[in-house]
Amino acid sequence: MWSSLTCSPSDHRVGKDLQAMRTGQRRNKGMRTRLGCLSHKSDSCSDFTAILPDKPNRALKRLSTEEATRWADSFDVLLSHKYGVAAFRAFLKTEFSEENLEFWLACEEFKKTRSTAKLVSKAHRIFEEFVDVQAPREVNIDFQTREATRKNMQEPSLTCFDQAQGKVHSLMEKDSYPRFLRSKMYSDLLSQSQRRLS
Repeated sequence: MWSSLTCSPSDHRVGKDLQAMRTGQRRNKGMRTRLGCLSHKSDSCSDFTAILPDKPNRALKRLSTEEATRWADSFDVLLSHKYGVAAFRAFLKTEFSEENLEFWLACEEFKKTRSTAKLVSKAHRIFEEFVDVQAPREVNIDFQTREATRKNMQEPSLTCFDQAQGKVHSLMEKDSYPRFLRSKMYSDLLSQSQRRLS
């Protein structure tokens, strides 16, 4: 009876194969998503309206030219406005780098965690999704930052991602944000909001 409960080496191999398959399926799903985006890649305002937080026409009516223009004041102003985040996310999707913004937003949400039990599980989920080597949505950070964040996972706290989040914020601010401000998507958005005033 007990012999039927023991595992043979082939059982371990099957378990590892299943785990590898699941990991591969997650990676394949991410790849399918990216390939799907490739077939729809564009730099137009219509891409932005497709992902607005609420109905596009209503949202565009609410977005004033003044608000959209203020996004150019600073990267933090853009990140503080829900339509600014939506527009920037749409732009990053055209560049296949939305994982940077998603990581930054996940860290912001993580900092609001009050339950210690949830804090640990959320920290590991964020690390596995964005920070770990070969993560499905791996962000571009240096080795030292990645390793410091890995060490922080031994005893997760509300500040365990601060260094990595800061690096990603800086990367987006210096690299993606200026390109967003020069993009056709942003200029189209400004034009549409100005036309509504006329």
